Amino acid sequence: MLSYILRRLVGSVIVLYIIVTFAFFMIRIAPGGPFDQERALPPDILKNIEKKYHMDEPLWKQYLSYTKNVFFHLDLGPSYKYPSRDVNEFIADGFPVTLTLGFYALLVAIMIGVGMGLTAALRQNTRWDYTAMAFAMIGVSIPGFVLAPILQLVFSIGLQWLPVAGWDSWKQVILPAFALGAAYAAAIARLTRGGMLEIVRQDYIRTARAKGLPEKLIVLRHMIKGGLLPVVSYLGPAAAFLLSGSLVIEKIFDIPGLGRHFINSALNRDYTMTLGMAIFFSAMILVFNIVVDVLYTYLDPRVKYD
Repeated sequence: MLSYILRRLVGSVIVLYIIVTFAFFMIRIAPGGPFDQERALPPDILKNIEKKYHMDEPLWKQYLSYTKNVFFHLDLGPSYKYPSRDVNEFIADGFPVTLTLGFYALLVAIMIGVGMGLTAALRQNTRWDYTAMAFAMIGVSIPGFVLAPILQLVFSIGLQWLPVAGWDSWKQVILPAFALGAAYAAAIARLTRGGMLEIVRQDYIRTARAKGLPEKLIVLRHMIKGGLLPVVSYLGPAAAFLLSGSLVIEKIFDIPGLGRHFINSALNRDYTMTLGMAIFFSAMILVFNIVVDVLYTYLDPRVKYD
């Protein structure tokens, strides 16, 4: 297992290096620059600023310097828009908020998705099954940036049960968490139903029923562990995408997480901030995938890594 984890870590570093390389050159190809303004800066001032950030050097030299700082010093560089702070500080400030929102959104997705999937699988081809899958299809079809304003309109402006936006109380977590987790809940419901239906046809389930075991015990002890394997495989990238996908939701609900910095950095063409956020989210996706693969061995004894 240890050798497998080490191989995956080495492979992840290589993948991350390719992502950094691709993102670095793509953002430089994009029109505009971090120091472009409506009123152009005097040439001497612009020259001094570019010299300060080493942007007057050849592009290949900037690339080597940037990748060296990222991989050997874990330094994502200073922000061009806020020169008194570096990208690491912005990530350290915003990540706890984004992580909290992602955690509650994942909790909503698991609770609703697994519940709907189990109901649909255990009552296959009944109205419970059709209703659960209909809601799952609706959840998959409606993106979060469409669902979020609808929730604000209904529960905040119409019923006035919950705040419209902000991040100061637990009530302000409910709507963004549901808006972010709804689509993932729908996907988890479909995966849970498919996994449970596959397990219910296995010989050992028929044997357990032939022995006269209670249905509740069969479900909890024998079916769930195997039936949720597709969900576990999905949760790794889902958890990472919940964090990176919260960018638009954070903007809609005015949440002070990484989303605000990421969007503003793209609008301001803040090279280092945009690159830093992209690198950070990519690294999270790679780490979550490794964690899920390791957890898979504990849920399914048939899976072995050499």
